[in-house]
Amino acid sequence: MAVVGALLAACSGGSSAPSSSAGTSTTPSAPTTSTRTATPTVAPGTGTATGTNSFVALGDSYAAGVGSGGSTGVCYRSAHGWAPLLAERYDLQLSYQACSGATTASMGEEQLSTLGAGTSRVSITIGGNDVGFAFVLFTCASPSWLSDCRGAISAGRSTLRTLLPGRLRALFAQVRGRAPHAKVTVVGYPHVLGDQDCNALTFFSSQDRSGLDAGTDELDALLRTTAASYGFGFVDPRSRFAGHAPCASAPWINGLSLPIGDSFHPNRAGQQAYAGLVGPVLDPTSTASAPRVTVTAAPSDPRAAADAVLSMQLDQPQNLRQAQAAGVSTSLLKQYVQDLRSGDTATVARGLAGLRALDQAHADRSSR
Repeated sequence: MAVVGALLAACSGGSSAPSSSAGTSTTPSAPTTSTRTATPTVAPGTGTATGTNSFVALGDSYAAGVGSGGSTGVCYRSAHGWAPLLAERYDLQLSYQACSGATTASMGEEQLSTLGAGTSRVSITIGGNDVGFAFVLFTCASPSWLSDCRGAISAGRSTLRTLLPGRLRALFAQVRGRAPHAKVTVVGYPHVLGDQDCNALTFFSSQDRSGLDAGTDELDALLRTTAASYGFGFVDPRSRFAGHAPCASAPWINGLSLPIGDSFHPNRAGQQAYAGLVGPVLDPTSTASAPRVTVTAAPSDPRAAADAVLSMQLDQPQNLRQAQAAGVSTSLLKQYVQDLRSGDTATVARGLAGLRALDQAHADRSSR
């Protein structure tokens, strides 16, 4: 896991980053509070949410607008998230309770106080942190010979199958009990990586990506069936987000990015897309139009990418011993790392491509 820490440090550049205890497989915590003040904020709301236009947004970072910029506070909520977008578009009174890092347990303990008999609309996005979303992604982002992506995914899916069903039932029962007349909509998760990995800082093999997608599919299926058993609606974003992964020409999800907590979350275009999906289900009688999805592509910087990969110290003795034990050519590994130190852009590109090829080849061997 040392490389995961180096990868996070390389990307964060001193910004807030998820953290975990050394040697433990714990989900990284939510980013710390931003000090920026220029971005508008949305108050979470206090007191019981009542009235025909009341809307309570519950859940984790995918409900708190993380990834769209301007996240603030302990819960790292953003005014650019899909819940505030919906509130503005549909003229709703938002009680913004979603909190980055939330699990089914913490949501039940900390986010339900504004629900009441007069609450008219509730959205829920939850479950990703219960199955270790952040830990699994950052484990799989490391070179395959230095991490255990398959093991991390397997552990998450074990929790999903054995513990999460009961946790969701208990939580949904709480929500229905507190807001008996509300229209409740459960919102699922998209595939976050797509069919390629173009980020020089991450090493997602095709096996990693397919395993992560399969886990997302299983989580969304569980959310859908559990929601239906309580009479809740369900929004599935996977098909709408297809073709808009981090490496797409019009990405709706961030790859590994700054601040680190925004990584693998919907950007502003993704938040707009979410709002367009959730709005008609949450408020089917409204004539409001969905927010327009606009995308601004970020330029690439090969030199910065090379420097960040160099910070992983892949050619250090300990990492070389692990590579050799895994059957990875250490001579090629050292050559590709040396290429990253070149001042020639083409040589740097060759080194980055070579490292990715080593990762995929190792993953192919491991999957046989």
